[in-house]
Amino acid sequence: MKITLAGMGPGETEMMVPRAIEAVKHAGLVIGSQRLLEGLPTDCQAEKCVLVDPLRIKEKLNASGCTSAVVLFSGDTGFYSGAAGLLAALKEPDPGFGKPVQLEVIPGISSLQLFAARLGKSWQDWTLLSAHGRKCDLLKALSAGKPVFMLTGGGEEAAQICRNLSDAGLGDCRVTAGELLSGPEERIREGKAREMAKEAFAPLNVLLIEAEADMLPRNRTPGIPDEEWIRGDIPMTKQEIRAAVLSKLSLKQEDICWDIGAGTGSVAVEMALWAREAWAVERKPEACELIRKNREHFGAWNLHIVQGEAPCRLKELPVPDAVFVGGSGGKLEEILDAVRAAAPEARVVVSAIALETVHAALTWAQKQRKTPQICQIAVSKTRQAGELHLLLANNPVFLISW
Repeated sequence: MKITLAGMGPGETEMMVPRAIEAVKHAGLVIGSQRLLEGLPTDCQAEKCVLVDPLRIKEKLNASGCTSAVVLFSGDTGFYSGAAGLLAALKEPDPGFGKPVQLEVIPGISSLQLFAARLGKSWQDWTLLSAHGRKCDLLKALSAGKPVFMLTGGGEEAAQICRNLSDAGLGDCRVTAGELLSGPEERIREGKAREMAKEAFAPLNVLLIEAEADMLPRNRTPGIPDEEWIRGDIPMTKQEIRAAVLSKLSLKQEDICWDIGAGTGSVAVEMALWAREAWAVERKPEACELIRKNREHFGAWNLHIVQGEAPCRLKELPVPDAVFVGGSGGKLEEILDAVRAAAPEARVVVSAIALETVHAALTWAQKQRKTPQICQIAVSKTRQAGELHLLLANNPVFLISW
């Protein structure tokens, strides 16, 4: 039995590659979604079956007596396609299949290719995402500085994506939407995210999202110089301490991070520039406003700001991989209990300038049978006095980590 997995492009025979059309002509069975089957030529004599679940498709193929079957997929078989799931199911050892199977995969024209062609642009440098039935990190992708192409899950989701951009401070991003591509009602339109958030979209749509150069991250090196931050009167974790914190947290690109007692957001912003997303928890409204300004200043759009007291607000956050506690408001033990409850294996760094805080962190760690590392960092910087350069000491800072 020959089974062909064929990309049908946008869903009309005219957009299929000739080899896929030939496979359909000679097939005894064609399987696909209702929309794709309706796009087949009227003279197609094969049995047509509406199925999309890989296991049910496999059952149908197993029960079929035909020698040639085609399974249709929209777009391209290699671009966020259900073809991957069916291939895995068909390649599993299955003594009950009852007949030798020959598999062939025929690619199709993806919405990405068609959309880029309509725009007269090359897509090779775009970041490619899908929000169709999966979580994607749009804000992090935009921070990388490349245009982002998105498959969406429908018209309402496209509008919600634009609303999310506006809520994150990226309302000025340019959004180009392609709807019902290749069909008679095809439409391509462009506008700012905040404008497109108010629009209605067709169920079949794709988006191209582009951030202006002044929205992109200004500095991705750990330990951004203190003078680059918007400060106000809120305490800030200084450059050298910040670089050490980031090193001890060992951030990875896929990490979710918490900064508790975020202050000006200096650690949270640098977390966001390195990791998948960061959450800054801060109780003071004026500090939260500074965090917003620094988020915009450095283009750390994947930083989320939560105003309120820890630990009560922590239960609202996603499970973290790395946690920095820069301020505890006298509730360090309760905060660490909440962190442990949310993510027992998270990497944690606590900063302290008071010996009492060091003692509290050490006591908590010992109760939990953790072996903390404690280091003390003392930084002195020069200040010129006439022809002399004097060293002025900053307060020593303890970092307790596990």
